[in-house]
Amino acid sequence: MEDYVLEVKYLSKTYSGIKVLNDVSFALKKGVVHALVGENGAGKSTMIKIIAGVVIPDEGSEIIVEGTLINKMTANKSISLGISVIYQDISLFPNLTIAENICKGMFRNVLFSQKKNIELAKKALETMNVDLNVEQILSEVSIGKQQLVAIARAITFNSKVIVMDEPTSALSSSEVEILYNVIKRLKVSGASIIYISHKLDEVFTVADEITVLRDGNLVITGSISEFNQQKLINYMVGRELLFVPMRNEKTPSEEILFEVRGLTNEPYFRDISFHVMKNEILGITGLVGAGRSETAQTIFGLMPAQNGEVFVHGKKISPKNASEAIKNGICYLPEDKHTQGLFKGHTMIKNVTIVTLKKFLNRFKLLDYKLETDTARSYITKLSIRPNLPRANVESFSGGNQQKVLLARWLNADPLVLIVDEPTVGVDVGAKLEIHRLLRELASSGVCVVLISSDLPEVLAISDRILVMKSGRIVFESSAVDATQEKILEKGLMGEGA
Repeated sequence: MEDYVLEVKYLSKTYSGIKVLNDVSFALKKGVVHALVGENGAGKSTMIKIIAGVVIPDEGSEIIVEGTLINKMTANKSISLGISVIYQDISLFPNLTIAENICKGMFRNVLFSQKKNIELAKKALETMNVDLNVEQILSEVSIGKQQLVAIARAITFNSKVIVMDEPTSALSSSEVEILYNVIKRLKVSGASIIYISHKLDEVFTVADEITVLRDGNLVITGSISEFNQQKLINYMVGRELLFVPMRNEKTPSEEILFEVRGLTNEPYFRDISFHVMKNEILGITGLVGAGRSETAQTIFGLMPAQNGEVFVHGKKISPKNASEAIKNGICYLPEDKHTQGLFKGHTMIKNVTIVTLKKFLNRFKLLDYKLETDTARSYITKLSIRPNLPRANVESFSGGNQQKVLLARWLNADPLVLIVDEPTVGVDVGAKLEIHRLLRELASSGVCVVLISSDLPEVLAISDRILVMKSGRIVFESSAVDATQEKILEKGLMGEGA
């Protein structure tokens, strides 16, 4: 008999009559990295939440930990059994120190724990080869560093099972290497890892075994050696996907639709100038901290510009806030959907229509709820958003489907300029291709598209022209045809002198 640390059997879950998990069985061996993959809405998040005790499964579902059947799994019981879940939307305490976050709940005696917190936190981070000030408030460090803190917490609690949900979505390349090394150490120590990622190259780097879910059903489980990337994609989507560059096939245009001149917002970026021509997608890439997102936020009026000019269709604009930017045709899909994008606690409908409510007023100036619902349903169909429940709370949607909801919001705003910041983070391969096609269709229709992404294959696949930022400056520009991953990385790491 296999040495399983965790088993789930006959796992099912139904929401509003829709079955999101259907009789799924899964087994995790000791000291193994088991990748759980599938499209957005495949059931991965629901399965993890059931294991973590935050979602109650349907009758007949079983959870077995080290051979013992667990009745009525709860969050506290899951933690006490040695199960740690590192969610994609980091579930930590931003107002506490890094040390307090790492050790939270470990000690009851507060006076005793302060000193011990610092000692254990330092030890955990040293084990990971991460240099952080453990007495710093968590909210003061980057999202990537917060992700590493969440991993350090799992290490400190000596977890037997660690679930990593899109763990590299906010990590720099150097931090990803740190994560890989941590995973190797955890395996040696006997810990087991459920690894969820849409980045298939990561799956093949870290995983020993793979389980594929599709539409809430188990498709296949096997050793990593039984798969290659194309075969895995086919299992995930149930069809063959072909990835080809999607560049502008129209005659190159000289008409400039969007222009930025000398935009500066110290200390984040300085003297940023670029333009986007008709039917063109401009890709902006660079290392984390290069100033890409801050540039987009300044254009969108979320941060004040110290200098510079912005032009939309030849008209100079100076948005002081997001509302003014939207009125001038600029829309922005943010990198951090949880703090800057979603209206939590509200329905999918409201998240789509919130910035365009005037569209849905009837002749009595009252909201036309049927028109709102019909509009939301049209985007559910157009973007393949799952579940097909427009009145469901947006927080019940998977991360990739939340991203599609945000994209629907800005499509509904009829943008002249659409800036998308890491639009496919946490999005499955099928949805990624759909988003790429949609961005290309928007550019072809006359919408000015600016793509900010750390995913170099993505930038090269759909951009027509590429800018590389480093330390707040544009250090390289190239047509996508002439660019390579190696050249972009070289410029992004070394700068203009490379």
